[in-house]
Amino acid sequence: MKVLLQQAAIIDPASPFHQSKKDILIHNGTIQVINDRIEEPADTVIREDGLCVSPGWIDSFADFGDPGYEHKETLQTGAQAAAAGGFVSVMIIPNTKPAIDNRIQVEYIVQRSAQLPVNVLPLGAITKGAEGKELAEMYDMQGSGAVAFTDGTHPVQSAGILLKALQYVKPFHGVIIQLPDDKSLVPHGLMHEGIVSTQLGLPGKPALSEELLVARDIRLLEYTGSRLHFTAISSALSLPYIREAKQAGLQVSCSVTPYHLFFCDEDLQDYDTHLKVNPPLRSREDMMALRQAVVDGVIDCIATHHLPQDYDSKIIEFEYARPGMTGLETCYPVLKAALPGLSEERWVELLSTNPAAIFGIKPGRIATGEPAQLTLFNPTADFLYGGNIRSKSANSPFIGRAMKGRIAGIVNGNKLFLNNQPD
Repeated sequence: MKVLLQQAAIIDPASPFHQSKKDILIHNGTIQVINDRIEEPADTVIREDGLCVSPGWIDSFADFGDPGYEHKETLQTGAQAAAAGGFVSVMIIPNTKPAIDNRIQVEYIVQRSAQLPVNVLPLGAITKGAEGKELAEMYDMQGSGAVAFTDGTHPVQSAGILLKALQYVKPFHGVIIQLPDDKSLVPHGLMHEGIVSTQLGLPGKPALSEELLVARDIRLLEYTGSRLHFTAISSALSLPYIREAKQAGLQVSCSVTPYHLFFCDEDLQDYDTHLKVNPPLRSREDMMALRQAVVDGVIDCIATHHLPQDYDSKIIEFEYARPGMTGLETCYPVLKAALPGLSEERWVELLSTNPAAIFGIKPGRIATGEPAQLTLFNPTADFLYGGNIRSKSANSPFIGRAMKGRIAGIVNGNKLFLNNQPD
């Protein structure tokens, strides 16, 4: 198969063609030629005003529901949603039924996803059943294809268990991913604790529940000398801990979700269950601090926290609604709306270069002879989200919104996925 990209702006600091417009010819999954003009015929020719191409994007935290929750998402529908959002690789959390907590479950994901348009990378559970009680066999899972370890939406509460996990993965340079949330503090909180929660009459969840675990886990990291990644940072007061840990030379990194950059607790005035997420949407001050942390480089990467929910789990009273929203398909335009002044080069760092470095994934590179792992996107193209949703679930607050920053598609070796949404 031959694919020809015409006059695409290359966004790849590692490429000799960075920030130049070129034709790119891909043959049998490899970048064959990069030149000002390529006249050679191709099976597929892609040309679009404003088209950009970058190394393939990587999402570090998504739920594909398989096995056990296929009514919400499957490996196939999740992969389609990821490709539509511009992601070449997606790391999926182990909160399945059964949990991805052993070698057999990891191999199941690897084998079932081999023919999908994106690289589905399993995250192994830290503990058996992701229950936080007993360590899982992380070494075996790593050997079978697990790229990192997390209990996903069930953060490890025990300091002793997390300490053992950090020590366990250190010999093979594994990474522990923690969603920092001390569940012993107001376990039934429905939204961020603050003025808005009081006005709405909803029990609040304090930002302290995140900040305590960030501080504790950094101390554990310092003690073990291992590697730790915090996902879905939502509190402004978590950021100084992470910044100081980095300055001290600890191997710590963190990510933020697009929706924590776009929304705050004030957006819950209508009790929209699509905005019920965990960690909850914080205050406007927190949101603005997160945006600044992206600009300053304290935030290392973006994690969509794509969490599909079926209709009955969302169209219900706010108290009983399940947390989470889909996020793969809307990630880039939401980021563009939240931080319109950020350069495309910085977005590529957050979506591709940095997650590849953190989790030991071979980074894509736009150069002749390199494997084609490319994201095609148009920063200035407008579109209406909702007409062609690829996820099996539709629990998104962005349905029906006009958005800017359209994904044209991805190239992943011999696999080509193109969006057909109109501009």
